[in-house]
Order: sequence, then C-alpha cells, then structure tokens
Amino acid sequence: MKILFISSWFPNKLEPTNGNFVQRHAEAVALKHDVEILHTIGDFKQKETFVFDDKIINGIRTLVVYYRNSKNPVQNFLRRMKAYKIGFSKMQKPELVHGNVLHNNMLFAVYLKKKYKIPFVITEHWTAYQENASDAHGALWRFFAKFIANQSSAVLPVSQNLKKGLLALGVKKPINVISNVINTEVFKLNVNEQKNSIFTFLHVSSLVERKNPDKIIRTAKRLHDKGYQFQLSIGGNDPKNIQTQINELSASSYISTFGLLTLEGVAKKMQESHALVLFSENETQGCVLVEANACGIPVISSNVGGVPEFVNEKSGILVKKDDEEDLYRAMEDVLLQKVKFESAENLHNEIKEKYSPKIIGDSFSKVYQKILDR
Repeated sequence: MKILFISSWFPNKLEPTNGNFVQRHAEAVALKHDVEILHTIGDFKQKETFVFDDKIINGIRTLVVYYRNSKNPVQNFLRRMKAYKIGFSKMQKPELVHGNVLHNNMLFAVYLKKKYKIPFVITEHWTAYQENASDAHGALWRFFAKFIANQSSAVLPVSQNLKKGLLALGVKKPINVISNVINTEVFKLNVNEQKNSIFTFLHVSSLVERKNPDKIIRTAKRLHDKGYQFQLSIGGNDPKNIQTQINELSASSYISTFGLLTLEGVAKKMQESHALVLFSENETQGCVLVEANACGIPVISSNVGGVPEFVNEKSGILVKKDDEEDLYRAMEDVLLQKVKFESAENLHNEIKEKYSPKIIGDSFSKVYQKILDR
C-alpha cells in the first residue's frame, strides 16, 4: 500500500528529537508498505516563505516544508496549510494517510479526505488527551480535536489510558490501541559491553519540568549522604540547568550529565547502566521505560498515565507521583538488591515479542487493510 505519514510533531532542524516515535512508527510500516513522510513547521528566522528539505531518511522519503513564521497565528495556520498543499503536490498519491497527534495540522488530513477521498487514521500520543488531563487548550480546541478524530477511519492511541481519554473526548470512531515501536535491533542486550563498575542509575528525557529531573537529583543526594555508593547518569537534552543544581549540591563526583544522543547512544547508555529512573508528572507510555527493558535493565517509574500498562513487578517498580520518599525507598531497594526482576534475556524477549517494528508494523497493516477493503 502507498501510505503517507503526516504529524503535528516530527524531527526537524529546529526540534531534532520532537516526535521521533512517529518516525519509528513510519519505519515499522515501511517494512511492508511504500511509505512517504510529509511534515511542515514554522521558522521565525526564515526569510523565504517556504523552504523544502527533501531527503531519504532510513530508507523513507521525508519532505519537511519550513514556512516563515510570524506573530499572527491565523497567518501561520494558513501558511502551514499551504505548505502542506505544496508538499503534497510533490509526493505520490497515497491510498491512505496516517496522521499523528490531534492538533490543527491534522485538518490537512480532513482536507485530503474531502477533496481526494483518501481515508486517514490518527495515532494519538499526547498526554493532553488523557482522561484526567487538564484542558490546557480550552473547549474550542477540544471541539476541533473531536471533529478531526470523528472524520478519521480509526483512532490509534498508544495506550489504554489514552484510549479512555479519547472516549471521554467524544470520539465515536473505532479505537485500537497500538503501542509505540521499540527497535529491538538497537535496544538489545550487548554481551560484549561491560557494565559500569559501580552501580549506575540512568535517567534519559527531555529534562523539561514535568520530567522532574531536579527531584531525581535531590533523591540521589539523599542516598549518597546515607553512604550508598552509586552513580547517576542524567541527560537527554541541554543539561545546563541540572548541572547548576548538581554543582550547588556538590554532587559532581557521583552525578554526571550528558546532552542529546542518537538512539544508538541511548541504547549504549542503557547497556552500561543497571537501572533506569523516570519520575514524570505524566506519560502516555514512556518509551524510554520499554527501551530500558529491551536492553535488559529494570526501571523505576512514577505510577502515572499509561506507565502501569508497560511496567510490572517483573520489569520494574512503580512509585507514587511526586512522592520523593517513595522514590528514595525504591532506589534504595534496587541498590540493596531487595527486589528480584526478570533476567535480562527475558526482559528483552518480552519487549521483542510485543513492541518490535515487525509486530507494530503488522498491527498497523491489519487496520489499513480493513479500512481499504470497505
């Protein structure tokens, strides 16, 4: 089948990691189908009205159209839609459009359906649509999100928790949960890679406030002050702010930072570490948790959003949201080996059986075929 991926979030020169899980979905689908990717994004520094970045990325033709951004949101929306139209004219005509993230970009999928009779599906990743999420965008935007979703042929959230939120939003179309994909050829056991000689906790995220890196650092200091010997490796984005906190706590001897990494770089960090820590305010799934398990290490995570669907007592420890005392106890128990987890081999194999590119790609194929057979 000819499938066109569009997304409200997608990696680009302005945001290199934004929506990289969408790219992995596209690559999984491309194992069986003819996939192209079209994305548009505004750039305030751009002088030209439109700039086209057309290249092959991991075997998939990917066209990112940059439009000149302004302070006028209406003008920006119109330029975004025009960028999509121009970009679409350069692509092959798809049999089906696979949209991602219910934002105003997805109105282009509705346009393609109305004008060319091309059906579309929507994969949803955004915590804003969880059942218990605050209505950050207001009633008007949720009205449009509901409208777009109900114009689709199917909505495909990445977790059951997100499915509940979409039902609460008023989505009437078929809803099938299909997880984010984990590349188990990258996130794998590496028998030749030596673990760090001292027990190492790892945290990988965008380091934004809702990921609570500051609280993880404070908890690590408490453990160190209690006399425990370990390392905390923390990063995933610009670590400047957390480095300031580490310096203020005089914790540089046992807490190290790192910046943006490739997927291979993240996997190597995981293979060298002993456990991953995630203490987010919310997560739709928490890809990094599943990736850590794929590398054979257990996880500690706040019990939020879709996380408990992917973490159990065999693969990690769930702690109460915002409860630093609970986080402290969990990290201490892991250090003292009071908790027994599945073997590294079993952790990896379970992820491979559920979330590998082939498994997720096959799940999407079944949805596509059912829609196109109607």
